Amino acid sequence: MAKTRPVSSSPRAPQQRQLLKQMDAFEVLQQLRAHDFDSPKMLERHLGLSSSRLAAAISFLVKKGVVEKSSNGKPGGRRSDALRINAGYGHVIGIDIGGSNLRVALADMNGTVLGKWSTSTRRASSPDVVIEQIRKGVKYLLAHASVSRRSLLAVAAGVPGVTDGDAGVVVATSYLNGWRNVPFRSLLESALRIPAVVENDVRLAAIGENWAGSARGISNFAFLALGTGIAAGIFTNGKLVHGTDWTAGEIGYMHVPGTPEEAAKQGKPGSLESIIGGEGIRQQWLRSCNGTATSLIRDFTATEIFEHARTGDALAEGVLNRTAKVLAYAVYNISLVLNCALFVLGGGGGCECAVA
Repeated sequence: MAKTRPVSSSPRAPQQRQLLKQMDAFEVLQQLRAHDFDSPKMLERHLGLSSSRLAAAISFLVKKGVVEKSSNGKPGGRRSDALRINAGYGHVIGIDIGGSNLRVALADMNGTVLGKWSTSTRRASSPDVVIEQIRKGVKYLLAHASVSRRSLLAVAAGVPGVTDGDAGVVVATSYLNGWRNVPFRSLLESALRIPAVVENDVRLAAIGENWAGSARGISNFAFLALGTGIAAGIFTNGKLVHGTDWTAGEIGYMHVPGTPEEAAKQGKPGSLESIIGGEGIRQQWLRSCNGTATSLIRDFTATEIFEHARTGDALAEGVLNRTAKVLAYAVYNISLVLNCALFVLGGGGGCECAVA
């Protein structure tokens, strides 16, 4: 019987070891973002890696400058090498593109936000205009945080609507006029000269909740964004759900009691969001005001209507109650299908709360 050749003698073995080391390094970084470890031994037990693999991954990250070791004194004169992410290794840009506003943030490697900038997208929201606004926002943030442009490592952008995250293409959105099959990742990378990631904004929010928010450590949950539109970012078994055509979570098109039965026209709000989206709530208010004294009719936003409900305004309370009832139907139906352990409500019209 021929002898089996050792793995180390294969021409591909060095590449395989390098790939394994990088994969281990990624896992180490993920854990360091979520937990504090006083020693590599604690991290080893948590990850279940062998000592040699963990040592190789840590050495790789330390040489890159991404991770730091710091000696901490322990009782009895012992010292331990604590591991932490080097916050100053570089910086990242986060972008939230909405139907009403564009928001840009600058953060360090620990996710600490160093500055924010925003502008309106109501009057002009073409891809070229948005890219130019992003350039302006990034320039402002770097200057005010005294951060060098050379320290920028990557940019991530959240866009409303159907977004192909693999290709970095915004397929379609009803909230940004003229956006159809826009290669937004390429546009961002050309403008900022750094790697870019483009994803649906609500799915990005779900990732954030799972990393550092109300759904931290939860494998099965749904983040519901209540704002100009209605959508969900869904995690099942610890994985973000995209769907076959990148439309998973577009719950604004759900049909529940109290919403229109006819199918939504292309580019128009869906059945659910036509009632409890920002514009839907405003239309509820205006319909409720019909037949009242003219002086009582005010063209309030959804937020203003809910504030009036807090003060005891009967018409506003009626709008709030109808909105809550329709939302409850949607949550109930989603829970039956997905068996979520948690619902997190957020967005411009959300109450920033979690429901188990």
